[in-house]
Amino acid sequence: MSPFITASIITQLLTKAIPKLEELHKDGESGRRKINQWTRMVAVPLAVVQSIAFIYILRQTVLQGNTTIQLDSTPIEWIVAVTAMTAGSILLMWLGELMTEQGIGNGISLIIFAGIISQLPSTLATLGSSLFDTTKGSLNVFGWFKIPVDPLTFWVVVAIAVVSLIVLYVLVKVNEAQRVITVNYAKRVQGNSSYGGIKSILPVKLIAAGVIPVIFAVAFLSLPAFIGQVLKATGNPAYADLASNLILWFQAPNPGAFTGTTLEAFIYPTAYFILVILFTYFYTGIVFNANEISENLQKQGGFIEGVRPGKSTEEYLSLTVNRLILFGSLVLGIIAVMPFAAEYLLYNVAGVSNSKLSIGGTGLLIVVSVGLEALRQINSRALMVTYDDYK
Repeated sequence: MSPFITASIITQLLTKAIPKLEELHKDGESGRRKINQWTRMVAVPLAVVQSIAFIYILRQTVLQGNTTIQLDSTPIEWIVAVTAMTAGSILLMWLGELMTEQGIGNGISLIIFAGIISQLPSTLATLGSSLFDTTKGSLNVFGWFKIPVDPLTFWVVVAIAVVSLIVLYVLVKVNEAQRVITVNYAKRVQGNSSYGGIKSILPVKLIAAGVIPVIFAVAFLSLPAFIGQVLKATGNPAYADLASNLILWFQAPNPGAFTGTTLEAFIYPTAYFILVILFTYFYTGIVFNANEISENLQKQGGFIEGVRPGKSTEEYLSLTVNRLILFGSLVLGIIAVMPFAAEYLLYNVAGVSNSKLSIGGTGLLIVVSVGLEALRQINSRALMVTYDDYK
């Protein structure tokens, strides 16, 4: 899904930079459909480039004798391999669009959701192997009996489970939190009928951008490390230092990396935190356009109590959403970097190595957000089905 996500970032940036694309985005469903089509068109050449680079890295690894994989480098094999990988990316894009059209949530997010969930068994297996390692002793329960588990690992796992439940609760609350703005509609009389004179609400979510900033940040951070892998695969000594630094700085650090005296291990979490905040501001500006909402309210005869229609309404909405973004982006950033702290504790306190917490922080955020959105979509479709449909 990396080519499609990268293409989405490019088209979203161009939408803000090019006025004609921004006007097309405002045209409604037809305009957004064209932009999505262009996104898919951009994703295909990106998938080709990524496939070529990945195969080149794999080929260089084979030539260096670092793997037992046998890879023929004839032109036909290159074409077949690149075509297969590109076709796989296109297939995933098609499946994502198909799921979106069926009304069960964002298809691309659901595919990422499935990928995160699939890593849960291996994470539990790693924790389980450390938990039931009794070489350091067994857990003594009030001197009555012993449980065949490592005492320190047991309490660390319990602590992580409690923290995970708290984080899950906070995530659900933050994901569902919203500021409700009351909108009044002026009463209008046309002939013998009257319209308006009612109150409505304009909900503004705390995290209007959802999990898109996190997904974009991960995709953006993976690019320098990927370039480093390509430079390393060339075997050119002139690029050796640059390649090593890009890989070291922009790959998710292992738990043991935080024990050193250097600061390289903190570059990725820091950049991750900053990018999540920046993409939250950027994407919220796309999904919540204060100027467009203000114009629509004015055309429909709606106004916010105590705020003049027009420019004042736009400024009020902008101020409100900016305050929400400030808090929401900080929450997203903190949750995104939490797995690194948890992995550090597991490695340095409990001695659990190779513990990649896939369902912590970022993964948990995506799972909660995508799961709730899919549940809402399914419930809304279920309400549209009546018993008459089965007669």
